[in-house]
Amino acid sequence: MLDSVKIARRQSEIRQKLANLAGKDAPSEDEVREMDDLDKEYQTNETRFRAALTSENTERREAGAELETRADRQFADLIAGFEMRQVALHLDEGRALSGQTAEVVQELRSQGGYRGTPVPLMALEQRAGETVAAGTPDPVQTRPIIDRLFPASVAAQMGAQMIQIGSGATEWPVTTSAVTAGWAATETGNVAGPTAYETTDKALKPEHNLGIHMRVTRKTLLQSGDALEAAIRRDMNGAMSAELDKAIFLGTGADGQPLGVIPGAATYGITSTAVDAAASWSAIRAAVVRFMTANAATGPSGVKALIRPELWSFLDDAEAFAGTGITEWERLVKNIGAPVQTSNALAAPAGDPLATSSLLTTSAGGVAPIFVGIWGAVDMIRDPYSDAQSGGLRLTALTTADVTVARGSQLQLLTGLQVG
Repeated sequence: MLDSVKIARRQSEIRQKLANLAGKDAPSEDEVREMDDLDKEYQTNETRFRAALTSENTERREAGAELETRADRQFADLIAGFEMRQVALHLDEGRALSGQTAEVVQELRSQGGYRGTPVPLMALEQRAGETVAAGTPDPVQTRPIIDRLFPASVAAQMGAQMIQIGSGATEWPVTTSAVTAGWAATETGNVAGPTAYETTDKALKPEHNLGIHMRVTRKTLLQSGDALEAAIRRDMNGAMSAELDKAIFLGTGADGQPLGVIPGAATYGITSTAVDAAASWSAIRAAVVRFMTANAATGPSGVKALIRPELWSFLDDAEAFAGTGITEWERLVKNIGAPVQTSNALAAPAGDPLATSSLLTTSAGGVAPIFVGIWGAVDMIRDPYSDAQSGGLRLTALTTADVTVARGSQLQLLTGLQVG
């Protein structure tokens, strides 16, 4: 019996005796002395009880760890006692299984459905001093699958707001009128107005579905089991995230894609400036100035830039002033901080000389420059029936998303930044 249980029982006995003694109106000296002794013993046992619990908790953990590592050995020991004779008699005469054979069959049935009597393959093996070539064992153990690399989401880094939508469409009214203030020209004159206050709606609609369909063979499932299916789910989720990130900036608006920020610059009212010259901080600074004159940004620190790695390489190699060692990149990061670099959300440099684009955003008045609507979560559909004849599995991942820009004045697009 555990020490904690023994102490707990003794404490119960002490409490019972104390209750009987405390109920007496005129206890004798011996009874008073007994109450004192019982009270001291009770306090001492409380300390012993806590110490016993601490000690037994450590022992339980050690025993649990031993059981976890011992599970495979125990099952192997069960199979070592598996009797094929009992299976033969059970099938031939209907005799009931017993002992280790019955335990193994019950365990196998709990893990899957069988029309007959399940027999572990290990029970059919005949081992007689077997070994491998050169007498050197070479066991192989499959470890967890290493996932593919995906580009980190640049939409969130550029200030895009992700909106979870249950159903239907979501609209934002954006002010479009030019309401102005005016002074009264005379003492009794009227001020300017009235001027109509107008808005336009920028909507997100569930019209763009992104999905991935994969087929997994029975051989693959048996080789890796649930771990492979989980790895495939993660891979599909990552691939969809990368494609959605790309569509936010480069979506064509055709073939089911949403209209991305860069191809839809004219539609969203985004100012696009063709630099058509060697990339420099001066070209990016001019866009920052346009933000400031449009009251979209109070300074360069509130502007975020999205660039290609090739642009970073060119600016870091271009000396701003001859003989100073100061590069265009140093001037850039000194004013607006480190830009977000991506090879997924911006098209690769093209043309002769090679030229790329850059996107600048700012969050004016707490309003995000880009809105991305996601209808629900990724819908992972498991289809075990389509490939039932071959024992395969089909997985389909679906999500519905849309992109819109509330105010085009919060974005600036620079094209023709030459890096050749």
